[in-house]
Amino acid sequence: MIFRILEDQVREKYRESQDADRRFMQLALTLGRRGLGRTWPNPAVGAVLVKDGVIVGRGWTQAGGRPHAEPEALRRAGEAACGATLYVTLEPCSHFGRSPPCADAIIAAGVARVVSAIEDPNPEVAGQGHARLRAAGIAVDVGLCAKEAACDHAGHFRRIRDKRPHVVLKLAVSADDKIGAAGGKPLAITGEAARARVHLLRAQCDAILVGIGTVLSDDPLLTCRLPGMAARSPVRVVLDRSLRIPAGSKLVHSARETPLWLVASDLAVAPAAARLEAAGAHVIRVPAAAAPSPGLDLAAVLRALSDKGITRLLVEGGSRVASAFVAADLVDEAWLLRSPDTVGADGVAALDATPLSAITQSPHLKLRASETLSRDTLNVYERV
Repeated sequence: MIFRILEDQVREKYRESQDADRRFMQLALTLGRRGLGRTWPNPAVGAVLVKDGVIVGRGWTQAGGRPHAEPEALRRAGEAACGATLYVTLEPCSHFGRSPPCADAIIAAGVARVVSAIEDPNPEVAGQGHARLRAAGIAVDVGLCAKEAACDHAGHFRRIRDKRPHVVLKLAVSADDKIGAAGGKPLAITGEAARARVHLLRAQCDAILVGIGTVLSDDPLLTCRLPGMAARSPVRVVLDRSLRIPAGSKLVHSARETPLWLVASDLAVAPAAARLEAAGAHVIRVPAAAAPSPGLDLAAVLRALSDKGITRLLVEGGSRVASAFVAADLVDEAWLLRSPDTVGADGVAALDATPLSAITQSPHLKLRASETLSRDTLNVYERV
């Protein structure tokens, strides 16, 4: 009987320990998300230092990617870091970049245990950070909340493994699968709650991409318009093969306040590029797509953006651009916001000539989450 009571007590303490580990890792994940859209080309990592059940330090990757989350948490903890447990959403780095290795800082601070959500696929790390910590006598546990961490770090993983950003396609569609009125006229499909959610998504992405058709018809600004979050606006990217963007557009007028990158064919005329760059835009040249396509080589576009450090790319349209990304199997997440209202048969189809079932019934995408936003619904699909 005594042994059974002791076994039950041990099991209870173990469950309590597991629950505490999960709770602190969830906090680290929440902290890390503060950096989404701001830390590229580095991942947005979160870190929490805990000693005797008390949080003694918190950190997240700062804007521009430095400092990293771990030294931020260590700085805030000070001497209390000695003997503490560190919860971190990605393997601590083990190489010298613009700053010393985080693994070395953790060792120097006297941290006793590290709980790491997931290994970093970066070849310069790839398990070496965990190995360095273990070699220093630190207990290392890996894998807690790995699925959530993989989702948060999807952009970093995609850029490392596939040399392109993680692509999020956003579509606001009517009940009859339209995204615009007849003739391509702009139309508010969804309500205020859905629009606010989209602006938050913008703030969590490094860049937002549209085609030149959307610019010519809508003259969008493509910034984050949530109160107090204008500074969180992503880089604006326009696919503009022949550099047709008007000099008087909102995008060009605001190019010095919020970065504007224009992706053009390598055959686009130089004088047009020079005028736009003088206005503050940045012109990126990539090959045109193979005939008979009239557009740009999307794989080359994504490589160029990745080379500039972009890890999370939000594709907002229009229908031809969205259809091209779907057809090329370059969509990693699809955010489908649906209104209960109809537009009519003469409205603009969501994916041009491609049915919306190319997303909703795609063998490459599965439904991850559903949410109600006032009168509208949001379905999020992710790559299988």
